[in-house]
Amino acid sequence: MAFARTCSVALVGVEGVVVEVQADLEPGVAAFTLVGLPDKSLTESRDRVRAAVVNSGASWPQKKLTVGLSPASVPKSGSGFDLAVAAAVLGAAERIDPRVLADIVMIGELGLDGRVRPVRGVLPAVLAAADAGYEQVVVPECAAAEASLVPGVSVLGVRSLRQLIAVLADEPVPDEEPDEQGRPDPLLAGLRVPGTSAATGMHSVGAAQHDHGHDLADVVGQISARTAVEVAAAGGHHLFLEGPPGAGKTMLAERLPTILPRLTRQESLEVTAVHSVAGLLPGGKPLIDVAPYCAPHHSATMQALVGGGPGIARPGAVSLSHRGVLFLDETPEFNSRALDALRQPLEAGHVVIARSAGVVRFPAKFLMVLAANPCPCGRFSQKDALCDCPPSAIRRYQARLSGPLLDRVDLRVEVDRVTRGELAARGRQGESTAVVADRVREARERAWARLAGTPWRTNSEIPGRDLRTRWYAAPGAMDEAERSLERGVLTARGLDRVLRVAWTVADLVGHDRPDASDVALALQLRTGVPRGVPMAIGALT
Repeated sequence: MAFARTCSVALVGVEGVVVEVQADLEPGVAAFTLVGLPDKSLTESRDRVRAAVVNSGASWPQKKLTVGLSPASVPKSGSGFDLAVAAAVLGAAERIDPRVLADIVMIGELGLDGRVRPVRGVLPAVLAAADAGYEQVVVPECAAAEASLVPGVSVLGVRSLRQLIAVLADEPVPDEEPDEQGRPDPLLAGLRVPGTSAATGMHSVGAAQHDHGHDLADVVGQISARTAVEVAAAGGHHLFLEGPPGAGKTMLAERLPTILPRLTRQESLEVTAVHSVAGLLPGGKPLIDVAPYCAPHHSATMQALVGGGPGIARPGAVSLSHRGVLFLDETPEFNSRALDALRQPLEAGHVVIARSAGVVRFPAKFLMVLAANPCPCGRFSQKDALCDCPPSAIRRYQARLSGPLLDRVDLRVEVDRVTRGELAARGRQGESTAVVADRVREARERAWARLAGTPWRTNSEIPGRDLRTRWYAAPGAMDEAERSLERGVLTARGLDRVLRVAWTVADLVGHDRPDASDVALALQLRTGVPRGVPMAIGALT
């Protein structure tokens, strides 16, 4: 029977569907038909596969060839099906035993010369294959390390179609000619997408847990802002920094990922899967185990922030910063519709994007940091009169951030202008990243122990009802916060957020539950009104 089948994976967002690739040969005029809802890049695989098979030393069958991708109702896109199509065709032509192919998942693009090129999304594709019960996967050689992150799966990395044919036919595996010394491997070009990385603001400031290039000790003064950054890292709370240019808002935001704990194994796989689909995996490091950092420019569109684009939607900045930090500098300059689109992922922790080509779901549990000037010129302050902006211009500028968006931000801090005396001081600097990171890690461990057996890991994730009914503050600790609710200073959601922040402060200072001082500090961090408590966490311990 001139029939063979093997498997590949179709990606819908970061979720995969195992697709059976079937090849059938029948007598008749030589033709190649590809069916099963393929897109343009997949339709072009007919010519790539034919050239790759011939240039690999195998004979192309001169019969009527039909290749089907099942299930036919699932849209298929990309060039990652090339390797499976070629293997199915060779199985139908009896160059390879069809029985060997049936339980193997193959992922990879073929060059015209038969080389196997990497594609985006190898990790989520292998995860989908493992969930479906498959134990053998064939991937490009340069993506084998990424595929090997999935436990329980045997991974075969091949550099060319010739090598795959030899392995499956139990023949001697040919050696590929090495590339010229000193020249980059052309196959690695498929691991990254042009126009990404620096253009999206993605970089790994947290590549080292205590990165000396981004140390909190470099920040001059700003005790309130440093405390807010520490509380944000310990509890996963969103942060709004407002202050004049040059006060250190960007410095603080860039140092936030360095004090976050390293990602767990499950979190690392989630983050790596998103970056694999986006083509942003760092070279030579298939597993991302530190918090990502994404800082898009204020000209970013809604699709760039939340995801989208033509055809199958791609992950946006909120998904690229999953389990990490999303920093929006000059926030009032962003498009207001794009900012309001962040409200849903801030609450849900994921993004659902509906397009005519399908509906995709991307994870989006991120820590958001907003930074803004107080007015268009940036010099408005209650302490001096350096600002030349009329009051109407200041109101319009500050109104660009909607109330519902700011209500989802737990911490709001005014970053003061740095004085000459603070810059010239040669005395003791603030606490270093290493000291603060250790305190954040201990606070996270206390929260994990308290939340054991629940679906939550940080204080910011706990629903308000559970927070009020299962974990109680000290008697009388919430009195001042409840009076603020009655006066209209806080909303009901704001009261819950104050209680969440108070629990984080209690975890940082080592209290079993929040007391009046913890709640007072949480209120001051949210409203900016002094409450008579020390702002430095070190002074409370």
